[in-house]
Amino acid sequence: MNSHTLRRRASSVAFVILFFAAWEFFCLASGMSDLILPRPSQIFQTLWERMPILWPHIVQTVSTTMIGFALGVLLGVVLGALIGSSRIAYDTAYPLLIGFSSIPKVAVVPIFVLWFGSGTVPAVLTSLAICFFPIVVNIATGLATTEPEMEDVLKALGANKFDILWNVGLPRTMPFFFASLKVSVTYAFVGTVLAETVASNRGIGNVMMSASSNFNTPMVFAGLFILAGLGVVLYAAFSLIEMRVTGWANRKNDLLAA
Repeated sequence: MNSHTLRRRASSVAFVILFFAAWEFFCLASGMSDLILPRPSQIFQTLWERMPILWPHIVQTVSTTMIGFALGVLLGVVLGALIGSSRIAYDTAYPLLIGFSSIPKVAVVPIFVLWFGSGTVPAVLTSLAICFFPIVVNIATGLATTEPEMEDVLKALGANKFDILWNVGLPRTMPFFFASLKVSVTYAFVGTVLAETVASNRGIGNVMMSASSNFNTPMVFAGLFILAGLGVVLYAAFSLIEMRVTGWANRKNDLLAA
């Protein structure tokens, strides 16, 4: 790890600490009520004291999100490959996908509850519904931007359409694919928590809803902190995988660090 990277990370940590210190000072100086905006120290204390109770709900939310996210990735890759490699599929499916993505997902949760009852299934489906569209768009964009000259060369060598898709199209989409994963995994948490607040008796969303109804604002913010932390961890994990898999496409960061 070079000195530039160390300075950049130290600056990031210092900024985060400064943000929470300013938050704490503002609440103390203004006499802000805990019901409106609790201090970070109160939120972290709540996390520490209530973690044994929160842990099963964290596991529930993470497992539900990962299932919905995995299904969303699978569906997004298949639809993206189909749309990006077929003009007919693009003209037919893309308008439908845009229309579906434009529907507020809070409106489809009651439909999922009506079909499957309350519990984990509506949360999984909501997570899937909210996270797969960025993957479809990025996979389709990556395939659509494949150089025609490369396809012509492979056709001249006797490659069929599947060979071109497998050996050129899909590797070409890897930077687009990982960019969509980092966005979609945060969307997946939004979908899960949205469904948990409406149609579940477990999960962080349900904890936040119960705490809100009891005017337990520190617990509500503790749930927000948990979700933010989980999102950051998963985003960082996919960023590390992205650097391993598509390091050849990240030359700009190397030049900046030089």
